[in-house]
Amino acid sequence: MTNSDVLRKIRYIFDYGDDKMIKLFALGDLEVTRAQVSEWLKKDEDPDYKLILDKDLVRFLDGFIIEKRGKKDDGKTVVHEKKINNNGILRKMKIALKLRDEDIVDIFDLLDFRVSKHEINAFFRKPGQRQYRPCKDQFLRKFFHGLQLKYRP
Repeated sequence: MTNSDVLRKIRYIFDYGDDKMIKLFALGDLEVTRAQVSEWLKKDEDPDYKLILDKDLVRFLDGFIIEKRGKKDDGKTVVHEKKINNNGILRKMKIALKLRDEDIVDIFDLLDFRVSKHEINAFFRKPGQRQYRPCKDQFLRKFFHGLQLKYRP
């Protein structure tokens, strides 16, 4: 999945307008214009389409976490990653929506897609660990489809 796919999915699932998208970027400490958001959300075939960079998607997802859970009270500044992969996207969505491994299994059950808690847990391990598994595009797509069934049936 491209970063723009992720942005489009979140926008659709939670029915966010341009103003809300701009606000979420701002919560992640990134000021964006309506034109930038529009370019990122266009279909890949559109000549005005621009791919959103990893660092910008991270800011959006961090803003999404703040929107859903609130700011941390520890007073520490948020360190935004420069790169993100499917595992990181899945982790940030899990944090934002306060999902436990069982909740993610339930989301996949909505699609009649069987996955165990152990398989889910492997996506959240550190890359060097033996049980770590990379989250493939197909799995992330199914996750977003399950979220869509849950939050926007």
